[in-house]
Amino acid sequence: MRIAIDAFGGDNAPDEVIKGAALAVKEYADHNVEVILTGDEKKINERIAALGISRDRITVENADGVIRIEDNAMDIRKEKANCSMGRAFGLVNEGRADAFVSAGSTAAIVAGGTLVAGRLKGVKRPSLVPIMPSISGQYLLLDGGANLECRPEMLLQFGIMGSIYTRELMGIEKPRVGLLNIGAEEEKGRELEHGAFELLKKSGLNFIGNVEARDVPLGAVDVLVTDGFTGNVYLKAVEGMGKFMKKAMKETIFGSGMSKIGAVFAMGGIKKISKQMDYREVGGSPLLGSAKPVFKAHGSSDALAFKNAIRQANSFAEQNVNAKIAEALAAFSAANKGGSEQ
Repeated sequence: MRIAIDAFGGDNAPDEVIKGAALAVKEYADHNVEVILTGDEKKINERIAALGISRDRITVENADGVIRIEDNAMDIRKEKANCSMGRAFGLVNEGRADAFVSAGSTAAIVAGGTLVAGRLKGVKRPSLVPIMPSISGQYLLLDGGANLECRPEMLLQFGIMGSIYTRELMGIEKPRVGLLNIGAEEEKGRELEHGAFELLKKSGLNFIGNVEARDVPLGAVDVLVTDGFTGNVYLKAVEGMGKFMKKAMKETIFGSGMSKIGAVFAMGGIKKISKQMDYREVGGSPLLGSAKPVFKAHGSSDALAFKNAIRQANSFAEQNVNAKIAEALAAFSAANKGGSEQ
């Protein structure tokens, strides 16, 4: 399995990308994982040598420049098509790579995954899908910010795509799908939520109804559906609270001699919680609905995060999740002819 990774995407590029690639090809050798690093070939080769990294199953594809956050995301199609991210998309489109990973500009990744890689047949809008921690494990958030304005039928597709991903890659046979809302009652919310509720209720998914934000981290759902604006606000609030709790816990536990002694006995539990909340253990967010496996790694990703993003991308491609999503959407469309057009 060949994974194209933008070597200059993210705050810690290219060193952490290179180290993550080396970890991935070593750890997932039984999956025959190969990594293609895209970017300034000379600089990448210099850093590989300086870091003492083996080139076993790691190749380099030269690219010209980087698309930055301040650049127009749409430039990934033409003006920046040969930048490090654009070249990685190109390798996937050319069939020289099976999946794409980058920690670069989110807007450019969404634009590239939608307009360069294209959409799966029947998909109205690809959805950026953060994988979030909860008390009972993990859940998917659709949409995490790719689509600020949505229609009810788009939220329905988010639920379908999220259910397929959760079943295939997280092993949950009947994932619980919830609609993020300001109350659990059916009449709550805006016109968007009312319309989405009706569609999800009739979808055949394991739809559990409206869910309040406070219940989600406590394990209420496996797939949380909402529009990208609300989803991104929710995501940032959860991230901020996680950082607050981590800092507060650290100050409390290590604030005095006695609490430090107590921390020694609680260290196993503390490490378990910290690992559960660590985005690096997840690796990246899939862009579900893109015609190719596309994964967005966190901008601050280190080698561990890049390794796990490559693991995710490899599993997604190996299990042919896109084909299963397309099949599910086609089956739903056939069963509900006369619905709204794209």
